[in-house]
Amino acid sequence: MRLSRGKQSALGRPWTGNRRFVLLSLIGVNVAAFVIQLVLETAQPGFVRDYLALSNRGVLDAYSWEFVTAALLYGGPLHFFGNVVVLYILGRDLESILGQRHFFYLFLSGAIAGELGHLFLMPPATVLYGATGGVAAVVIAYATILPELELFAWRSRLFALRFTAKHFAYSVTFVSLVMLLVDRQGAVVHSSIPGGLITGWLYTHLLGFGHPSWLQRKLWRRRLLAERFERMTRSEFIEHEIDPLLDKISRYGIGSLSRAERRVLARARDKVG
Repeated sequence: MRLSRGKQSALGRPWTGNRRFVLLSLIGVNVAAFVIQLVLETAQPGFVRDYLALSNRGVLDAYSWEFVTAALLYGGPLHFFGNVVVLYILGRDLESILGQRHFFYLFLSGAIAGELGHLFLMPPATVLYGATGGVAAVVIAYATILPELELFAWRSRLFALRFTAKHFAYSVTFVSLVMLLVDRQGAVVHSSIPGGLITGWLYTHLLGFGHPSWLQRKLWRRRLLAERFERMTRSEFIEHEIDPLLDKISRYGIGSLSRAERRVLARARDKVG
C-alpha cells in the first residue's frame, strides 16, 4: 500500500525518492538495537531487563539511561517484526506528508510519552520494553491524517470487508487498553502504547490535521471574537456588546452573566476607557 497521489499538506513537500531518510534511519537504529539486545541476552541473561529496560526501580536508582535504552527494546522477534513492518508501511507516506523534521519529532515524542505513561499506569515492579511508543504515535497520526485509506480490503459476492487506517488505530487502542487490565506484571511491551497514541494525536492536531479538538475550537472562537472587537468602533462596541449586557444586569442581576459575558465587560475597560 502506497500513497502516491493526493492533496499535499502545507507542511509537506513533493514526493521524492530521498524523502525516507528519517524512516530508514529509525529502522536501521532499531535493527541494530535488536541485534545488540539478542547478543546481550545470550551472553548475560537478565542484564537487559535489570539495567536497560525501564522500571520504577531504575528511576529511583538514577539509571537515567533507561529512558533511552528502553525505547529500543523488544519483547521478542514477533514484537520486533511487527513494529518494523508497521513503521515502514505507514512511515513511507507519513514522512512525505509531515516532512522529515516533524516525522522524527512525532516518533520521538511518542517514545518518550510511552515511557512516562508506563511509569504512571503500571505497578512499580513492572518492566517496560518500550519500542512500541513511537510506532503507536505513527499509527494514530496516520489514522488522523488519512482515516479512510484502505490498508486491507476483501470483497466477495455476498459482502465486502474494508480495513482502513482508522480501524487499525481503533484496534490498537482497544487491544492496548485490554492488555493494561490483564497483563500488569513482569516485563511488558503494551504499556507504552497509550502514551504514544495520545501524544501522536496531539502532535498531529497541533500541525493542523484531523478534526479540530474542543480546545482548538475554543481558542479559535476567542481569536475570532477578539478580532471582531478590534474592528468595532467605540460606539458600535457599546451599542452591540455593552448595552445588552447592562440590560441583562438591570433585569436579572450581575450573577446572571456567563463567564464569556464577564470577559466582554472586562474588555470594555480597554475599548471604552
